[in-house]
Amino acid sequence: MKRIEKAERIGQMLDELYPETPVPLDHSDPYTLLVAVMLSAQTTDKKVNEVTPALFSAASTPEKMAKLDVVEIQEIIREIGLAPTKAKNLRRMAEQIINSGHGIIPEWEFLESLAGVGHKTASVVMAQAFGIPAFPVDTHIHRLAARWGLSNGSTVERTERDLKAVFMRETWNSRHLQIIFFGREYCPARNHDLTQCPICSWAATKKRIAEERRR
Repeated sequence: MKRIEKAERIGQMLDELYPETPVPLDHSDPYTLLVAVMLSAQTTDKKVNEVTPALFSAASTPEKMAKLDVVEIQEIIREIGLAPTKAKNLRRMAEQIINSGHGIIPEWEFLESLAGVGHKTASVVMAQAFGIPAFPVDTHIHRLAARWGLSNGSTVERTERDLKAVFMRETWNSRHLQIIFFGREYCPARNHDLTQCPICSWAATKKRIAEERRR
């Protein structure tokens, strides 16, 4: 089965399983989404959602965030992984946004120039805050794309290119969330029997199934 044929069948299954694709991070605007996505690196969405109410109560705008001391920000997000670094980045990012004079805008170069914001974070904001087609690839998507034979899985950048090539552009913004949802519900990283998975059971190669059995 060709990759694009496999992707079409996978897309149909994901559409049936997840017709709605709510963003799992609580937010109220592009800025708070950006902050939440930054905090989510190496941290669960659940933990981020537990921390952001207090953070947004204190600083829901770049102007308010910039007025906080880094130590204050770190104290609020202390339960989040890499809190010291993220606190510094949040304050610096707020200053950069203020200095830009135009707030958060849907521009790749601008978003990726902000402290603590990489391509994946920028992609989430472009897709979910502004509706611009993007395909954010996190570790879950990277793993599943390799399991399903949609990408060689060598790098996240390669996986993003491969997935964009096999899924229609208009589906990207929902498709990346559907894959994350599926991974969490049916296709975990560890102790996963690919032969019993709704997608891996037919999409994964025999070689891949054998390799994961040995892990």
